[in-house]
Amino acid sequence: MSCTVAALYRFARFEDPAALRAPLLTLADAQGIKGTLILAREGINGTIAGSADGIAAIIAHIRAMPGCADLDAKYSTATEMPFGRLKVRLKREIVTMGQPDIDPLASVGTYVAPHDWNALISDPDTIVIDTRNDYEVAVGTFPGAINPETRSFREFPAWFRRERERLLGNGKQPKVAMFCTGGIRCEKSTAFLKAEGVEEVYHLKGGILRYLEDVPAEQSLWQGECFVFDERVALGHGLTEGEHVLCKSCGRAIPAGESCACTRN
Repeated sequence: MSCTVAALYRFARFEDPAALRAPLLTLADAQGIKGTLILAREGINGTIAGSADGIAAIIAHIRAMPGCADLDAKYSTATEMPFGRLKVRLKREIVTMGQPDIDPLASVGTYVAPHDWNALISDPDTIVIDTRNDYEVAVGTFPGAINPETRSFREFPAWFRRERERLLGNGKQPKVAMFCTGGIRCEKSTAFLKAEGVEEVYHLKGGILRYLEDVPAEQSLWQGECFVFDERVALGHGLTEGEHVLCKSCGRAIPAGESCACTRN
């Protein structure tokens, strides 16, 4: 039996995220929802799966939380439940960058709709940065995108500060376009670059998932599949389930039917 999968996030100001946890957990459990939701003072983030009605009930509940009326959710389907259990966690950040002064609600880059993204990243005056981790980039990315080769998002600020001169030069700064899976990491990254004094910063609204949903395959510049953090492993155009599996030895995503490099060493 197929189920609905919702990838969601919203930067908001929660005075007491712990007080929001119990009602959310109770409702999700009652609706048979599985997956992970993260609550912090800066908002909510997560990916969950369940029946269409169950997911709708959770989304409605979250949109009634403070500052979450405009919650952005990306929907896809899975042939089987892609999560083993339900987790609603309290953390310091909904996506961990380790930069406590960065506030996407105060300053963020310019949102670019999926249908306008191709023109931006094809502009020779634009540098494109993939803000995801190295193992995600290996599954698919946009042509010419810079891979920071990070193992976790926490490494991104140090990478940018180390590479800033090489990336931006000393003359007129190029436009910087950034993207990630669902939009949360590139939204926080653009806030970070703005705080670092970079003026023209853009990010893909809704992330790769919205791009693969909205942009037809024949018009798409995306190469490969999009890694996702559930048992589907990766998604293709139209958010259909992809052809990757996880290596049982090292956990990296590999094309189905191929052997992993870790087994050949």
